Amino acid sequence: MRVAHDVATRTLPEYASPFSRHDFTLAQLFACLVAREMMKLSYRKAVALLNDTDWCARLGMAKVPDASTLCRAFETIVGLTQANRMLDLIIGVMKTRGFTGDTLALDSTMFDTHPRSRHYERRCRRHASDDKNTIRQRRSDTAKRLPKLAVGIDTRTHLIASAVAKTGLGSDAPDFVPLLVDGDRRLLVTHVLADAGYDSGRNHYLARDRLGVRSWIKAKVGRPARPRWPATDPYRRSMQRELAGTQQGRRYGQRAQVETVMSMLKRNLGDAPRARTRHAREMALLLKVLVHNLMIVRRRRGSQQSLSDTVFGGDAVLGGGDASRFLSTRTRCGGRRCGAWCWRGVGRGGRLGCRSGL
Repeated sequence: MRVAHDVATRTLPEYASPFSRHDFTLAQLFACLVAREMMKLSYRKAVALLNDTDWCARLGMAKVPDASTLCRAFETIVGLTQANRMLDLIIGVMKTRGFTGDTLALDSTMFDTHPRSRHYERRCRRHASDDKNTIRQRRSDTAKRLPKLAVGIDTRTHLIASAVAKTGLGSDAPDFVPLLVDGDRRLLVTHVLADAGYDSGRNHYLARDRLGVRSWIKAKVGRPARPRWPATDPYRRSMQRELAGTQQGRRYGQRAQVETVMSMLKRNLGDAPRARTRHAREMALLLKVLVHNLMIVRRRRGSQQSLSDTVFGGDAVLGGGDASRFLSTRTRCGGRRCGAWCWRGVGRGGRLGCRSGL
């Protein structure tokens, strides 16, 4: 909760409205929401846990917020804009400290619509219908409601640098652009790794020709009638040659790190969001992303000191809480071997970075 409170203090306003009661700050409520998500509890159970501990008192709260206050705070705080600000701050500080790498791995996963027990699943299979049309219709209705989370992670630290939350099944290829752009803006990416779900000639052109990022995507999309025929796109044809066979010990083998992150999300934070509406489920997935990054940042602390003095380094590094200074700006690179447009900003070690290294 201390880590979440420090991050929220620098990215969120103090109160949601100047006319509110001002019983709690948004940073304090966000810390309570993070504790609830980590414990995988409902709002009422989270309030009971906070009443039995002194966590709220340590954050300067005179009393424990009730369940309705936490529910309204979730709708106010957790959103795309606020999540992006917190990701900018967390990834930017970790990059400045030299923890992050330059390789981005992409993947997506589906979550359940609501928590369910294994006993309930067995009963559903036992009493399932034998009619094929009924089974097909039920499966289609379920697939349209499933929450989907696509992430881009740093292979060195398992931090999630970019995320896209949506509902329903579909191709992963359209998510490649926002994941890569946001991840490149925060990490100064030189290589991006993805599975065959993101296979597209357009994605290769965007990564290599527009952003100067080396893309590695399995070229398996299309009809398998003639597997020996090479792909028509030159980048996809190159992927067929370079990614053939085992990738153990090679750069593309690091794509398995994103599978580890998916497992961490579901094991540590649950495989189903505790929300009922479509928009609330998507916001719950973004909250899982933030909590996952905060848990990794907390492990880097190494002691019970203030986060500002350990990982974040105080206001001298944060620049008064302005997260925008950690983002990279796009400009023409002056390197001798880099002809693409580069993201230049605070690189690893706190220096302005360029992919060519010149």
